[in-house]
Amino acid sequence: MSPPNIAKIAYQTLQQGKSLAGLAHKEASTKLMQILAPGASPNIEPIPTELLIELRRSISSLEKVDWQEAQHGLYPKRLLFEAPWIEWLAKYPLIWLDLPSTWERRRTKNIRDIPKKINVENYPPYYLQNFHHQTDGYLSDHSASLYDLQVEILFNGTADSMRRRVLAPLKRGLRRFRDRNQASLKILDVATGTGRTLKQIRSSLPEVELLGIDLSGAYLKQASKYLNNRSAELAQLIKGNAENLPFSNESMQAITCVFLLHELPGKARQNVIDECWRTLEPGGVFVLADSIQLSDSPKFCPLMENFHKVFHEPFYNDYIRDDIEKRLKSSGFKGIAAESHFMTRIWTANKPLK
Repeated sequence: MSPPNIAKIAYQTLQQGKSLAGLAHKEASTKLMQILAPGASPNIEPIPTELLIELRRSISSLEKVDWQEAQHGLYPKRLLFEAPWIEWLAKYPLIWLDLPSTWERRRTKNIRDIPKKINVENYPPYYLQNFHHQTDGYLSDHSASLYDLQVEILFNGTADSMRRRVLAPLKRGLRRFRDRNQASLKILDVATGTGRTLKQIRSSLPEVELLGIDLSGAYLKQASKYLNNRSAELAQLIKGNAENLPFSNESMQAITCVFLLHELPGKARQNVIDECWRTLEPGGVFVLADSIQLSDSPKFCPLMENFHKVFHEPFYNDYIRDDIEKRLKSSGFKGIAAESHFMTRIWTANKPLK
């Protein structure tokens, strides 16, 4: 009998613990909302037992792939356990303290409750609202400090596991440049937020040059805190709009974009994809990760329908019916492939050589 794989058992235990913690938080907060703010409770579709079983099976498949890719050396196993645990533990009470204002915005349908000091002329209109009903939208240090923990709770501890699904197609795509020095390669993460995706990429590709762009200065400050420390190479973080990337034509060898498109209106989605095409060098790879859609995951339709009812996601209903492959093709991308992992769809597309 072979000895037990202690690291694998630890990983599975950690994931189960995060899943239970996320479920417990959501159940407790929902019951409290029903008592203290009954008008904030949305009308949602019931989730049948069969779907809950399928959901659990999908999470298990994600964890299996995550472990196998680490086991095969796609990224270090330590990445499976990395998170700012002490910081999150200290911030968890702030999540509870923030809930009453979230419920009030939901109850009153107040979606423009953003900081008064913000210069609205610096942002597109669709950005100036409270996505997820969260305090300050994406426009304050408070919002940025709580975001990663909120996402971990939302996805029952699978957020980083889903983000890591970009790593395999990213590394495959970069093989076209294997004759070059790794340090000369540039990877841009579009809508980098707090830098969690860049952190995953750095662990897998430590020598490449990393760049991140986001509209939120507050979120970029949080990203800098996570990414730019004494033990790691500097990541270049830039404030800017992904619809008009401040980079020259064909200057990147790879671009990633994670969980952005579902928060954009259709025209902006296409603009972002077009800009990624323009910025990529011929032979470069574009790896896009976002929510699953009705066409690829019809069994999860009730979950998708509930998502935009529970959370303020004004463009999600349109996104889940959008043809992302068609948009990629219209920009000029070829070799498009897609796969789904739990609640995330991954598209890989290449810019053809001239």
